[in-house]
Amino acid sequence: MVSKANIAERVVQSILERQLKPGERLGEQELADLFGVSRTLVREALMQLQARGFVEVRSRLGWYVVEPSFDEARETYAARRVIEPGMLRDAGRPLQAAIARLRRHVAAERQAIRDADAGTRSVKLADFHVCLADCLGNRFLTSMMVDLSARTTLVSALYQSQNEANESNADHAAIVDALAAGDNAAAERLMREHIDTLAARLDESLADKGKSRERLYAALAPEGAARPRAAKPRAVQAR
Repeated sequence: MVSKANIAERVVQSILERQLKPGERLGEQELADLFGVSRTLVREALMQLQARGFVEVRSRLGWYVVEPSFDEARETYAARRVIEPGMLRDAGRPLQAAIARLRRHVAAERQAIRDADAGTRSVKLADFHVCLADCLGNRFLTSMMVDLSARTTLVSALYQSQNEANESNADHAAIVDALAAGDNAAAERLMREHIDTLAARLDESLADKGKSRERLYAALAPEGAARPRAAKPRAVQAR
């Protein structure tokens, strides 16, 4: 049975995969039909996501994926600059099993880049930071990093070019190498430099407001669900 948590996490995962973009409309009835649940359950899931900062309700228009302002984009990286280097500073030396897992993750990033698999590449690069928190054994920080990574994905979709994947992958590899050598100070410094580099790439002129009802179905429809009929003009919410 689909729960509100299932719906909420599907939305977050689709944000991480760049299938749902900033400004995407999330119709209650459309989601209810997709998941085979009531609109009440959908509304509860969306309210949960609203509390986490991923969706907003617009008067007389409905629910939308948030479109972070440029100031909010900078604040997202400012928060990461405090949390992630500090996480490494206090981590101790990770177990070899954790290092091996991180190296596999970095290799998977690299393979997705080689394959020009934009969806997998985006997920892997964002998920590195979640994987790192998980490997360091802090469940609270892991949960926080899920939300921060998804928030960063929304920011990136609006204000960053997607042409620096190789550089991010190399940064991740260097951080893992420093942890493997027991040099947490170097890992902390490398993480701070990595986040600063990403923050420096923010460009307000790149904001893209495009959205599509079809993308909502592609992103969230349960496996095997039928594709929707073409929407009537009055049913399309465009901005």
